[in-house]
This record gives sequence, structure tokens and C-alpha cells, in this order.
Amino acid sequence: MDEREIDEYLKEGCRIRNSLDIKKISYIGNEITKALEEGKKIILMGNGGSAADAQHIAAELVGKFERERRPLPAIVLHGNTSTITAIGNDYGYEYVFERQIEAFAREGDIVIALSTSGNSENVLRGIKRAREMGAHIFGITGRSGGKMAQLVDEKNLIRIDSDRTPLIQEATITVGHILSKIIEDNIS
Repeated sequence: MDEREIDEYLKEGCRIRNSLDIKKISYIGNEITKALEEGKKIILMGNGGSAADAQHIAAELVGKFERERRPLPAIVLHGNTSTITAIGNDYGYEYVFERQIEAFAREGDIVIALSTSGNSENVLRGIKRAREMGAHIFGITGRSGGKMAQLVDEKNLIRIDSDRTPLIQEATITVGHILSKIIEDNIS
């Protein structure tokens, strides 16, 4: 990558972050806050880089973002390798989130699905099961939304304006930081 390519990459990243839907992010942050104040939890799921982003967001909520406050209940579904490998072995990898949603999600909980393509089968199955259980579902994905766009209400779906995985992931963590700030500022 030469300096020109680096400059273009940075400019594209800025354009993408500047194109984020501020009203939608604010709405989602406030909806998550309401659920937390009602004693609900946040469940995050994603694969690869999206799993890392999910884990980062959960850490901001359980620990702190910018100020001292009570820890907030946020869990990731990829964090227990024994569970992932057991479900993958016994049922198939496409079931690793669905089975855990069934185990951990309760009506009114928040499920945040991350998928750069919007087409990760295990994430889609997790979304479907979460909906059946009465959880509130939010998604972060790339421009097209993939199949996720058919399963998550548009008002609850943040589409990052790119098709490039690394740029989608960078903007996803930006959204995660903004949501963390909104929630942290709102939480009593």
C-alpha cells in the first residue's frame, strides 16, 4: 500500500463514519437504555472481526466507557470455546448462536447481531430464534444488509455505507462506542 492508497483508505473511512445515521444510532441507544433500566440484558453475536467488535462493545458496557457507573449486563455468544465447539460438533456451526440464544435470551432482552455481509447463517439463525423468544433485535451490517435486512426491522438496522469488510468493521466499532456513550450517559 503506497501513500496515495493510504490517503484514499483514510478518506473513505472518514466518509463512511460521517454517513452514519445519527438519529438511528441515538434511537437504538435509547431503546437499549430502556431495556437495561427494565432489568434486561444485552446479547451480542458475530463471527471473526464482528466477534471481536461484539466483544469490544460488551467490554465497554460491563466495564466502563468513559465514567464510573454500575456494570451493565452484556454477554457475547462466542466467548466460550467449549460451548461453540460442542454445538458445532453435535449440531453444526450454523447452530452455535441459535442454541445459545435459546439458553440465555429472555423476552425483552436486547440481541445485537453483527455481520459485515449480513449473510452469516449462524447469525441469521440466532436472529430468528431471538425473535421467536420475544427479544428486541438490532443489527449492524454493510451497505446491502444481506439477508439480515429481511430479518431486522429497518429502524433497528444500521447499515454501514461500504462493501469493504475492514471499513465496515472500523465503522462498527465507531457505532459501538457511540452506543456505549449514549447508554452510559442515560443510565441511572
